[in-house]
Amino acid sequence: MAKSTANTNYSPAHQVYLKNYYKKKCFIRIMQFVIIISFLALWEVSTRIGLVDSFIFSSPSRVAGTFLDMAADGSIFYHTGITLLETFVSFAIVNIFGIAMAVLLWWNEKLAKVLEPYLVVLNSLPKSALAPVFIVWLGNNVKTIIVAAVSVAVFSTVITLHTNFSNTEEDKKKLILTLGGGKKDILLKVVIPGNIPQIISIMKVNIGLSLVGVIIGEFLAAKAGLGYLIIYGSQVFKLDYVIMSIVILCILATFLYQLLTYFEKKYK
Repeated sequence: MAKSTANTNYSPAHQVYLKNYYKKKCFIRIMQFVIIISFLALWEVSTRIGLVDSFIFSSPSRVAGTFLDMAADGSIFYHTGITLLETFVSFAIVNIFGIAMAVLLWWNEKLAKVLEPYLVVLNSLPKSALAPVFIVWLGNNVKTIIVAAVSVAVFSTVITLHTNFSNTEEDKKKLILTLGGGKKDILLKVVIPGNIPQIISIMKVNIGLSLVGVIIGEFLAAKAGLGYLIIYGSQVFKLDYVIMSIVILCILATFLYQLLTYFEKKYK
């Protein structure tokens, strides 16, 4: 009732626009559901009629059955929780360290010039190649997984944020200086507030990269987690474990991305 009353305050053209907008949004959602349901149905039917080997490619029913079996004893929630915890810790470290380092480089231009080539090189390194080195340095434990995950995203975060901080509007900086402010005032009143949207956008990328980094680490140095399940399933030819873990990772990645998108919209 409240919605219809509010709509009467809009002009006819605005009401038509809103109607078309919601119809378009509804159509997109329906098509997204149609695609995923059609894919699952085709996958299931293909395994049922023998077109696809269910032992190798599994099937939706087998994945669901495996999930229910592991949910009964709570093991799947334990493995998922471990991966989520490692992802959140890695994500927090990446963003805190990345912002702090970007601020330091913005504050000290000479230091930025000195470290720039090293950051570029470190960002270009294939992080999966570093994981075995981390195992030797830190041992076969959670620290290795978190360091591996942090290494995937932290260097790109520092480079991108430093570039954004450095490109803040010069007119606003000059205005602060004209009013008697210093570099600290420029940072707190212009640079940081002006780059909040960019920081949130980078966080949306980092949550996915942190999850990828955690899985890379779990492949090599884990006794629990979804990455561990994938490796274990492939080694003992329980491909249902592998596919189920991948499906859960897709769901987690979507949920975490949408969560940050929600906060981004709240900020705007």
